[in-house]
Amino acid sequence: MSEKGLTVWLTGLSGAGKSTIATALAAELRNQGRKVEILDGDVVRENLSKGLGFSKEDRDINIRRIGFVADLLTRNGVVVIVAAISPYRAVRDEVREMVGRFLEVHVDCSIEELTRRDVKGLYAKALAGEIKNFTGVSDPYEAPIDPEVRVDSAVETLEESLARVLAAIDEFDGTEPIAALG
Repeated sequence: MSEKGLTVWLTGLSGAGKSTIATALAAELRNQGRKVEILDGDVVRENLSKGLGFSKEDRDINIRRIGFVADLLTRNGVVVIVAAISPYRAVRDEVREMVGRFLEVHVDCSIEELTRRDVKGLYAKALAGEIKNFTGVSDPYEAPIDPEVRVDSAVETLEESLARVLAAIDEFDGTEPIAALG
């Protein structure tokens, strides 16, 4: 197994399963002897990006900060698993260019399924107009156009999604990024 770092960027709506997949993926990669770090969007927001709001500008700053840390770790042989909504395609593409060894995973799930499984009732409140700037409802989510992996947590089991992400990592491993280095 290569000692090259890699950033696995899980993007998708709130509640789609990004953190669940990230946790299972980290455990499997650690079992393979890989160095792994998870950068969870909620945890980063609480620490590295405390004080940022939910405007487009603040969301972009947050994603750039996550990308900066992911790049540092990736360059040092760590598999970085990012689990962040990261709603805007342009800033995800910017981070992809910065990191180079980058694998994008779109964790897809329908609004209907997300609303059904939402124990906090956030989707119901957002759909009723009670929560402003809620990604996927009252704020945009720009799904990846051509991610390396797309999983649908409404129809796939965690094991199925995990197997597809692991297969993509195996396929990616040992290859050099197309993006210019530097």
